[in-house]
Amino acid sequence: MPELPEVETIVNDLRPQLVGRRFESLHLTRDPAIRARLVRYPSANTFIRRLRGRTIMSIQRRGKYIVMPLDPAAAANNGSVAGVAASGERVIVHLGMTGHLRVWEPEEAPVKHTHFRALLDSGLELRYDDPRQFGRLLVGSMDELIAARAFPARLGPEPIHGDLTEAEFDRLIRARRRPVKSALLDQSFLAGVGNIYADEACFRAGIRPSRWTHRLTVRERRALYGAIQHVLENSIAARGSSIINYVDGFGLPGGNQEKLLVYGRSGEPCLRCGTPLLGTRLAGRGTVYCRTCQR
Repeated sequence: MPELPEVETIVNDLRPQLVGRRFESLHLTRDPAIRARLVRYPSANTFIRRLRGRTIMSIQRRGKYIVMPLDPAAAANNGSVAGVAASGERVIVHLGMTGHLRVWEPEEAPVKHTHFRALLDSGLELRYDDPRQFGRLLVGSMDELIAARAFPARLGPEPIHGDLTEAEFDRLIRARRRPVKSALLDQSFLAGVGNIYADEACFRAGIRPSRWTHRLTVRERRALYGAIQHVLENSIAARGSSIINYVDGFGLPGGNQEKLLVYGRSGEPCLRCGTPLLGTRLAGRGTVYCRTCQR
């Protein structure tokens, strides 16, 4: 599943192509089952109606979500559903495990599993494809989406770009009584960290993923904070980790998968000490660690 670095990369790639662009026409797959799975809010037909003629004002990332605020002025004249305030509406995309959001030339043939196409006023098309169909599309104000349970009511702080201080991280993690890996995967604790970077951060911090958060020492909490910053920022610099089928906003694989120290390497020798890495399950996810380097 694309995590924070992959989504950040895609958002940065798409920003110059999408900001200020207007949706001219939109098409969803005709398969009713796929439409229902893909468009989580509102209905598929209403989703199309509320987007047509709207302008993308910016493109941002919140956790693992791509967020595109829409032009409120255009909304007043586009036949939006009665009673829905145009102010603050946005398109939100979650890529699931295998989703891709890219801008294409209109004459390019759609790839397999393309479920959504939007013609922009630039003449290009914004397309979404998703082989495993775990991704989702939403449109509405944040209050509306949260009330409909289409978007999480609570997302934790962003762990990069200085949005999370060491003191705040220390306070948050001391307040929890759960395995470190479970805490890192909890999006209400930190927004955007997933399985790849939880394993990598624990390794770099020298902490076993099964350690309990409230038992970490001051030094270990400081090391974990720094490790999270390091693995996320460095993966962004490498344009993400291409696990399964991730590609960036131009359809190219990232390079960070070549730099992963533990994720996906169960049974292989630790790159620091040579001890075979151990694989287990924690928080319902495959977890890899070094029993020598991590305490």
